[in-house]
Amino acid sequence: MTTVTPDSFSSAPPEVVGLGPIAWAKKNLFSDWFNSLLTVVIVGIFSWGAIRLTSWALTTAQWQVIPNNFGLFMTGTFPSGLYPRIWALLAIICGLAGLSWGVLGRNVSTLFSRGVLIGLGLVCAFIVLFPPTRPSSLKLLPMVALVAIAAAAGRQAGRKFPGIGKWVSLAWFLSYFAALWLIGGGLGLTPVSTNDWGGLVLTLFTAVSGIALCFPLGLLLALGRRSALPVVRWLSTAYIELVRGVPLVALLFMGQVMIPLFLPIGSRPDRILRAIIALALFSAAYLAENVRAGLQAVPRGQNEAAMSLGLNTPTTLGLIVLPQALKIAIPAIVGQFISLFQDTTLLSIVGLAELLGIGRSILANPAYLGRYAEVYLFLAVIYWIFCYAMSLGSRKIEEKLNTNH
Repeated sequence: MTTVTPDSFSSAPPEVVGLGPIAWAKKNLFSDWFNSLLTVVIVGIFSWGAIRLTSWALTTAQWQVIPNNFGLFMTGTFPSGLYPRIWALLAIICGLAGLSWGVLGRNVSTLFSRGVLIGLGLVCAFIVLFPPTRPSSLKLLPMVALVAIAAAAGRQAGRKFPGIGKWVSLAWFLSYFAALWLIGGGLGLTPVSTNDWGGLVLTLFTAVSGIALCFPLGLLLALGRRSALPVVRWLSTAYIELVRGVPLVALLFMGQVMIPLFLPIGSRPDRILRAIIALALFSAAYLAENVRAGLQAVPRGQNEAAMSLGLNTPTTLGLIVLPQALKIAIPAIVGQFISLFQDTTLLSIVGLAELLGIGRSILANPAYLGRYAEVYLFLAVIYWIFCYAMSLGSRKIEEKLNTNH
């Protein structure tokens, strides 16, 4: 008789056999007659749309509107003589992005894999071949090289100094003030009026500022709504429900008109600052609900275990509950950040020349009447790139913080 012992069972998971492309297609796309018909119909529709779009883009579309106004799309009416500031800011961002990439990938076997090298090559080819970026290719190509060099340096520094990630985070924080100084001037630089801020620069500045302000405010509101103090809980709930019941456009107009009423006579904050405050206040209400959902998903036993160890409430919240709640809420939080970035398109309604507003002003030029498809498609690609980058970053963070396996 065979004796069965605990060692007879392997704790390793069963081996997963990968399917080839043909076998995968048979299993998932052509498993029966209905799936086969549905696959053929969907592929046919998408193929027809792709062919029509490609034909329009190569034969009918008039793309001159993009290279002729590329500077306006990027910086609005920012003085062209001060463009070196924008390039310096781009260099700072590329350097920090490369450092962050290298530090996060310090433990991978190959930082520059074949796919990464192909991606970098495609970016360089795009810069050289795309008409709007071709005139600036001698400046943009070194930026790509800077990202790669900084990534290699960050990987080495990350292996040698394990705590360097905190300093990189601090550098990102300080880069915001460096960007504000380079764009607005002052402290030795020629001041630039906010009336000249526009295009993609203004969109990114308002989005980053709104995200930086709404996150701590939303976190406090989420904690306040779960507070044991009735007054704090009622006030937090009232704010969240009130703001969520008002459209963002109304808040933007109210911010432009009402914020000066709460300040001393004669004080009138910059309209960009008022728009950022309105964006932050609006997004904080939605972010609070996302964080509250994460807090509710943390098992109650975590609090009880912390209390049994003698930890006080702030320590339990900061070291045990919040890290787990924020990890759970990452998809919803990043989704709210993406929504805030897209909501910046409403700033043109209150007179700010952000990216979409610049596009509308260009289309008002008699020389480019009727070029709606070209301009809006170009703007859609820009918004998609940044939104997809945030989505991809959130997935990488989730993989990095995944402690369940």
